[in-house]
Amino acid sequence: MADFDAIVIGSGMSGGWSAKELAERGLKVLVLERGNEILPERDYSDQIPPWERPNLDRVAQDEIAQHYPKQYGGVAYAIKETTKRFWVKDDEHPYAEAPGTSYDWLRGYHTGGRSIMWSRQTYRLGPQDFTANKLDGHGVDWPVRYDDLVPWYEHVEKFAGIAGSEEGLPQLPDSVFQPAFALTCAEQEFKTRVESAFPGRNVIPARVAHLTQATAEQRALGRSNCQARNVCHHGCVYKAYFSSLNATLPAAERTGNYTIVHNAIVRSIEYDAAAQRVIGVRIIDAQTNETRFYSSRLIFLNASTNASAMILLQSKSTAFPDGLANSSDQVGRNLMDHVSGAGASGLIGGFDNKTVFGRRPGGIYIPRYANITEHDKPYIRGFGYQGSATPLGNAGGQIPGIGRKFKESHRAPGPWRISIGAFGEHLPNPDNRVTLHPTRRDKWGNPVALFNVRYGENERIMLEEARKDAVAMLEAAGCTQINSSPVTLTKPGNRIHEMGSARMGRDPTTSVLNGWCQAHDVPNLFITDGSFMTSSACQNPSLTYMAFTVRAVNYAVDLLAEGRL
Repeated sequence: MADFDAIVIGSGMSGGWSAKELAERGLKVLVLERGNEILPERDYSDQIPPWERPNLDRVAQDEIAQHYPKQYGGVAYAIKETTKRFWVKDDEHPYAEAPGTSYDWLRGYHTGGRSIMWSRQTYRLGPQDFTANKLDGHGVDWPVRYDDLVPWYEHVEKFAGIAGSEEGLPQLPDSVFQPAFALTCAEQEFKTRVESAFPGRNVIPARVAHLTQATAEQRALGRSNCQARNVCHHGCVYKAYFSSLNATLPAAERTGNYTIVHNAIVRSIEYDAAAQRVIGVRIIDAQTNETRFYSSRLIFLNASTNASAMILLQSKSTAFPDGLANSSDQVGRNLMDHVSGAGASGLIGGFDNKTVFGRRPGGIYIPRYANITEHDKPYIRGFGYQGSATPLGNAGGQIPGIGRKFKESHRAPGPWRISIGAFGEHLPNPDNRVTLHPTRRDKWGNPVALFNVRYGENERIMLEEARKDAVAMLEAAGCTQINSSPVTLTKPGNRIHEMGSARMGRDPTTSVLNGWCQAHDVPNLFITDGSFMTSSACQNPSLTYMAFTVRAVNYAVDLLAEGRL
């Protein structure tokens, strides 16, 4: 008899949903988390006044150089003396990059994973995103369409809580929303002018996973409305933003069907060739180096895109000499991220006597219009912009001074700056991949990752055009002192939207998973983190991971109940 009905590998964005949905369906669930336990009351620092944080909350430069060169380079705003525990030490968790490539793997190993550190921009994919591969020939066709996801998007949104506005845009479908954070007066003027000058473009409030009108279910989990403090990278004791630590893991725990084991580094998923099933997970304890084995009837792999691929590749057997569920040779391939590094900023006049109070978790979003409402583009697919407009004094750190003079200068009305930056789609390419390094091992004896990922010409052209478009919109809005630096593409991985390493598809010879996130080769193995993504679209992907996860759990548990799994 198996130790558990289901094992979930990873406690982050998708792992939390796997645990919640499986436990609520009555299965006994074990969650394996490779990092340490995070307790909000002990480990969050959002209630510590800035003047009580050590070293003004700055991490020493020699410590950054030794432990956090990759992490700090990617998210310097979020790595502080009081938050550095949320980010891995690069020297303790090394990886390798193929010659001529550079990759930023930004990670958090602890309860909740990166769901406690994400930027919370939350958008559905649109119908065009599920047909793009088929229409333009890049990648393989998605085995699902947008309509297949609608009820699962709704299920997730009602529980998580998404602040946003109904806009009726076909390429960016509306979610089930709580009230949006209002645009500032300058953003509203920017919206009016841009939409007048470019009828196919829209400026809307950012959609963010923050509670603004908490439901009874959310309050029952101890969650409350966002206080608009913008210290989210310190954690949130109000549990106002969605994370697995704030929401899905507590929901799983209250069922009585949930167990979590920390410091459990997965060494392999074990496969029974006679039964043609996976039977459990072998782990090594990160603190004691003790090895253990946990058995189960069902496995959900949610370790994150790169880590999940590595676990599959490490899980070799006579049946799968190239890695578990890898008969297609697609595990680790088609690695994608979003590409950024293009945008513009400028001063917008007419609001020098206005100021704002509080700090919203999101500003404006300009949904994709390229190859949607505008078809004269020298590239395929498209991008969206994220941005905001705020008084310069409210931005912090831009006006010199100290004490009372400093405070008053930052509260005073003054010039407003508007900034927008593009996030573009990264085309799938089987040569972009993560593999196991042939010789290097980490301190627990597991192979380290070897990345070979590049952006292509389409991404480069797209970002150059996005920069020009950003300038044109600021000009149309009457901005002055417009600044737009030459495009410098962000490194792959740097947007922290890695996806695609075990893509779903219709053909088992060219994909790892079917349309239910179920491995073609192994029927009781499901992968519902970003690995399954067949294309990246340009929207922030976490909401889509969540929707696919609950859809896959519902399917898997039904199969178990019917005796078909």
